[in-house]
Amino acid sequence: MWKCITLLLPLVSAALAPARDKPENWLEVRSGHFTVVTNANEKTGRRVADQFERMRSVFHVAFPRVSIDNGSPIIVLAIKDEKDFRALEPQAYLAKGQLKLGGLFLRAPDKNYVLMRVDAEGEHPYSVVYHEYTHFLLSKAAEWMPLWLNEGLAEFYENTDIHERDVALGQPSPGNLELLRENRLLPLATLFTVDAGSPYYHEENKGSIFYAESWALTHYLQVKEYKEKTNLLADYAELLAEKTEGPVTAAARVFGDLKKLQSNLEGYIRQGSYTYFKLPAATDVDDAAFKVQALTGAQGDAVRADFLAYNERVADARPLLDHVLQQDPQNVSAHETMGFLEFRAGHLDEARKWYEQAVKLDSQNYIAHYYFAAISMNAGANPGDDAQVESSLRAAIKLNPSFAPAFDRLAAFEGMRRRNLDEAHMMALAATQLDPGNVGYRVTGANVLLQMERAKDAVAVLRGALRLAKSPEETAMIQNFLTYAEEYAIAQEQEKERQRRSADELKTNTQLNAVSTDVSNADAETAEGEPPKGPHRFVVGTLLNVHCHTPGIEFTVKAKGKTIALHSGNYYKIAFSTLGFAPKGDLNPCEDLGGRSAKVEYVESSSKLAAYVVAVELHK
Repeated sequence: MWKCITLLLPLVSAALAPARDKPENWLEVRSGHFTVVTNANEKTGRRVADQFERMRSVFHVAFPRVSIDNGSPIIVLAIKDEKDFRALEPQAYLAKGQLKLGGLFLRAPDKNYVLMRVDAEGEHPYSVVYHEYTHFLLSKAAEWMPLWLNEGLAEFYENTDIHERDVALGQPSPGNLELLRENRLLPLATLFTVDAGSPYYHEENKGSIFYAESWALTHYLQVKEYKEKTNLLADYAELLAEKTEGPVTAAARVFGDLKKLQSNLEGYIRQGSYTYFKLPAATDVDDAAFKVQALTGAQGDAVRADFLAYNERVADARPLLDHVLQQDPQNVSAHETMGFLEFRAGHLDEARKWYEQAVKLDSQNYIAHYYFAAISMNAGANPGDDAQVESSLRAAIKLNPSFAPAFDRLAAFEGMRRRNLDEAHMMALAATQLDPGNVGYRVTGANVLLQMERAKDAVAVLRGALRLAKSPEETAMIQNFLTYAEEYAIAQEQEKERQRRSADELKTNTQLNAVSTDVSNADAETAEGEPPKGPHRFVVGTLLNVHCHTPGIEFTVKAKGKTIALHSGNYYKIAFSTLGFAPKGDLNPCEDLGGRSAKVEYVESSSKLAAYVVAVELHK
């Protein structure tokens, strides 16, 4: 659970002039792993880039087994003063009496923003930035890392000070210590098993016992390791990564008697002084290699507008984007941000147009390629657009092989089209390997496995995804799909058994042979339930006359005075989804489709057979 600003906040409009009376000077400083955009000066921009590169180096030393680079860029907005910072920070923090932020980390699937004041004051003005940067770097370990350790490390590294000659790590947290001294600690067996569904994890109070105790235990173990020259946390992490033991059993094996550990932790919290670490400044950061360029007014405004859009200050972003496009009609960033705003507003046709223009303006922009394809898929693009959609997804992967969402969408695209399923499975695996904590990628992989008739494997993938769910909504979504996959696996096994028992009969059944001659090979479903080859069509209308002969299903769609007959030999293979609402429970196609408005994807039949249904998107 992110303690501070990592998710997009509710939309509240605020006043922000689309253009300033006096143009500001904006600079871009590119280091090896960060892009710093600042309205201060070159010296400040270089210092901020150097600070983040050194922080990255600290993590490289601290987590040698963790890949600390991600396919999504990190853009640092280094703002010179409070006035300009408030023009960009989340709306919720503008109200009187609210906490003054020194910085924040804003995560999104395609990019990551850091907003920071270069004149911020306080003992740890960038603690929230370092806290969320820790989570960002540890996201690939989310599959096995328990929440207490994830949050404990984030709390530990948030108290980091980067000076000219050294880096101070793990300084004590007065707020956490005060809270722990005034309240009873959680038993360690409880702390170790807190997960996304736990009430301790969902406490909104920043000073919760869970966070404070996670920090204290992590700090205690880090200091103990240093003094005793051991590798307790690394050994604990290795056991968990092997998935052979749970967090409590692994802790007892590595840390020893948990009651004694609890007693030692309580004593540690009551002591009067604490050890922290000083490291020499990173020597592998070559600031001479940083690339500096001045930005035009339009370019600087485009960056601000994009951040405002991702920060949900839409009323401020739109006029700024209009101003940018007046000044620079070919500005790629402005086209992308316009596409993003329209997409989030649900205007898919408009969003697609903006991203399509962005692709044409700069074919080397992987984000534009990705969003054009993803929105086209979401909008139910015409089959005639398939080649362009697939081309854009492959271009996004080629331009940025570390960008997991593009692999995921290509897997989903091929799965929807029931083609290249082996490649689709590999694409889904690549997305998951790039971002193991994203349960959506695992769901995509499970869906592809179902199309490959590998229901048992799909069930195993979904059970793993269920353990990683981070919210009740994710848990419910995965559980519904898991139930569906388990039923399909049972039906698949029953069908295989039936086929084994009747194999001899089928060989001599002349009646079935006679029926088979009435249907062309091009239109008939295969024994495995594969759809016929033919053009994919889409229709939006009302579902009627639903009739099941499990696992087969037949129904009609009434649209604009026309009725289309549809069927599937196995409704477990139909890709069901919803638009505008969340189902209250498991979907039963035989009972829940009749009378519903829906968009249906189907394959035409050239014979007298009903068309073959591929996907059903139920509307509110």
